[in-house]
Amino acid sequence: MKDRIVISPTSRQEGHAELVMEVDDEGIVTKGRYLSITPVRGLEKMVAGKNPETAPVLCQRICGVCPIPHTLASVEAVDHSLDIEVPKAGKLLREATLAAHSVNSAAIHHFLIAPDFVPEEDFTTAVKSVSAVRKNVQYVVDMLAGEGIHPSDIRIGGMARNITSATKDKLIDRLKAFKPDFEKHVELMKSFIAARELPEGLGVVDVPLLASSPSYGNLDEFDYDNFSEVLPEAWYDDPEIGKKACTTIPLINGKNVETGPRARMEKFNGFKDKGVVAQHVARAEEMLNNYNLTIDLLEQIDTSAPARADYDDRGTGKLGIGVIEGPRGTNVHMATVKDSKIQFYSAIVPTTWNIPTMGPATEGFHHEFGADVIRAYDPCLSCATHVMVVDDEDKSILKNDMVRI
Repeated sequence: MKDRIVISPTSRQEGHAELVMEVDDEGIVTKGRYLSITPVRGLEKMVAGKNPETAPVLCQRICGVCPIPHTLASVEAVDHSLDIEVPKAGKLLREATLAAHSVNSAAIHHFLIAPDFVPEEDFTTAVKSVSAVRKNVQYVVDMLAGEGIHPSDIRIGGMARNITSATKDKLIDRLKAFKPDFEKHVELMKSFIAARELPEGLGVVDVPLLASSPSYGNLDEFDYDNFSEVLPEAWYDDPEIGKKACTTIPLINGKNVETGPRARMEKFNGFKDKGVVAQHVARAEEMLNNYNLTIDLLEQIDTSAPARADYDDRGTGKLGIGVIEGPRGTNVHMATVKDSKIQFYSAIVPTTWNIPTMGPATEGFHHEFGADVIRAYDPCLSCATHVMVVDDEDKSILKNDMVRI
């Protein structure tokens, strides 16, 4: 006899979600569905009809965990729509900002998983190590982008200003001085993850990868022509779940894809392991790559060069696409600018790519392991939220698409 286990809301992710598992008499999950139930905020609609500069300011507030990737995806989309060529110094500053932010975000994830992986006697040490990492890399983001939460200096056309040579030297010296402690942190977290001994195969999915670059993002690697979206009620076989879910499901060539640290590490660094443990290990190793990359990018910056291009904001109505490899995966913003106003805006965020892969990932295991699958993918649900129009009385779907309001 099948039993239904519902965890609602789930914990340790940004936003609200629900995990629905069908469990057999032996406690084995036969089907798992993970869905966002976060209320809509409608930021994509808010920017319509406004000046182009409004988009990154509002859309960085899609998420309080990933404001840097959303800001960067937004300016990249508008830059593309306006045919702006960002100066080299501006590109390097953007890339260094994202690399440092990605380290910070990975450290936050280490804090979130600490109750599950870190022994009680080592918990204080691990948390202090996380705090030290965050303090150093967030300082870099503050200095490059204006501030770490809502970066004011990432602008259409590049960056608001270049850094001084003194700031450049200070940041490089600080990162190099902290590097031994940082490397100890990465190894510490990897040792805790290895010692957890989760069941072999937990969280393994067999789907194509979506990763446009090992670090920043590459529009040429995003297959827009083969991109499509389906609705929850068309995807989930349970009508109740289909109506409750509040995210569209994007596909490439009609298929789910895996995005995020493990996908990037496999595609660009030869990482081959899969599953929950592999996702955590990949994130830790990518964290080290991004730390080293931050130093390298800072060293390349010519502090006397311009960091922002002049541009004409009138636009021609061309669809602009910004592709950024955020900590949780490929983040895509799209914008059309015409007559100096935003005519269209849409965001396809990392969580929407990964959510549908979590159902199969839970199958075949005792239901108590389901939460570990969720934490492997580090979902950020508020980013992904849209709504369907449903009749209040009979719950039938009145508007058969996801409405961005």
